[in-house]
Amino acid sequence: MVKRVAVVTGANKGIGLAIVRNLCGNEFDGDVILTARDCDRGKAAVEALSGAGLNPIYHRLDITDAESVEELTGYLRDNYSGVDVLVNSAAIAYGYGTQTAVGEQASRTMGTNFYGTRRLCRRLLPIMRPNGRLVNLTSTYGVLTSITDDGLRRRFLAPDLSDEQLMALADEYVTDAREGRHVAKGWPKSTYIASKVFVTALTRVQQRQLDADGTDRRIVANAVNPGVVPTDLNGHRGHRSPDEGADAATYLALLPPHCDQPSGALVWWDRRVVDWA
Repeated sequence: MVKRVAVVTGANKGIGLAIVRNLCGNEFDGDVILTARDCDRGKAAVEALSGAGLNPIYHRLDITDAESVEELTGYLRDNYSGVDVLVNSAAIAYGYGTQTAVGEQASRTMGTNFYGTRRLCRRLLPIMRPNGRLVNLTSTYGVLTSITDDGLRRRFLAPDLSDEQLMALADEYVTDAREGRHVAKGWPKSTYIASKVFVTALTRVQQRQLDADGTDRRIVANAVNPGVVPTDLNGHRGHRSPDEGADAATYLALLPPHCDQPSGALVWWDRRVVDWA
C-alpha cells in the first residue's frame, strides 16, 4: 500500500510549523512534508521537530516559482503517487509603515498569497487521492465585507464564479492598485487583506470544481481563519499562540473519510463555520 502524505507550505515557523507539529504528533497516518523557501531554515525546523521525537520530511518549495512547484509535484508523484492533505500556510505581508509603493505591494502580496497558492493547487489537486483534504489559511479580514463596492461584491458572490473570472478579478485589483485607484473602487486599502479575500473566494471556487469534476474522490476544501497570532507576518501582534492558531487548520486537515462537511466553507479558529459575505 502506498503511504499517505500531507504537505504544509510556509512551514518553517509560526502557524505552519505548528500545523506540521500537530500532524506529526496527532492522527495523521503517513509522512508529513514540511516545505519552505529557505533550505537552511526548513532543515533547521525539521531538525528541531526531530529532536522532539517527530519526523517530518523537508522539501524546498517556493510557490511563486513554477519550477519549484513542478519539482514538488514530481517528488510527490514519484514517491507517493499523489497527495492526501495540502495545507497552504505560505504567505507574506508588508509591515506597518512600509515605504514600498502600493502597486509593488499588491503585485508581490498577491503573487504569493493568491497566485502562488492557486498555482500549487492547480498542480496538486489533480493528483490528490480520494478523501483528500485541502486547507487554505485566510484571515479575520478575508471576508467579503472587506470590499466596500456592491458591484465587486456581487461579482464575488456569483454562484457560478469560475476560476478564470476570479483570476480576472485578481488582475483587475492589481492593476487598480498599481494605478492608485484601488481604494476609490472599493478594494481594501491593505494589500494583505485583499489577498486573503481572494484566498477565501478561491477556496469556494475550488470546492465547486472538485464537486463537478466527474469523479467520486470526495475531496474537501476549506478556508480557515487562525485568529490573530503574533508572528513575523504581522509584526508579532496578537494574543493567540501558534498552537492555538493551528488548531482549526489541523482539524480540517484531519476530517475523516467520507465526511463532506464543512466543505467550501470559511471556518473560524474555534472551528465555527461563518458566512464570508
